[in-house]
Amino acid sequence: MTQDRDDETADDTEDWIPVEDLGYEQARDELVDVVATLEHGGLDLDASLALWERGEALATRCEEHLAGARARIEAAIAESDPDDDD
Repeated sequence: MTQDRDDETADDTEDWIPVEDLGYEQARDELVDVVATLEHGGLDLDASLALWERGEALATRCEEHLAGARARIEAAIAESDPDDDD
């Protein structure tokens, strides 16, 4: 573990875009990076926890986007099939 890596992660947290402002692809790509960084290791506990929390928030954001897309698809299908009375 190097201090430089910890400092780099601390600097990264200051530059994070708020999760609620991220589109699906942005959140997914950042989540992939977070997982890779955590798997690589070499961070102190505080940096690891900050990344873990960011990853959880990113995963939730991705799920929100997917749920929204699913709802839009279901609504479009329902509108195009007037014979389907649920």
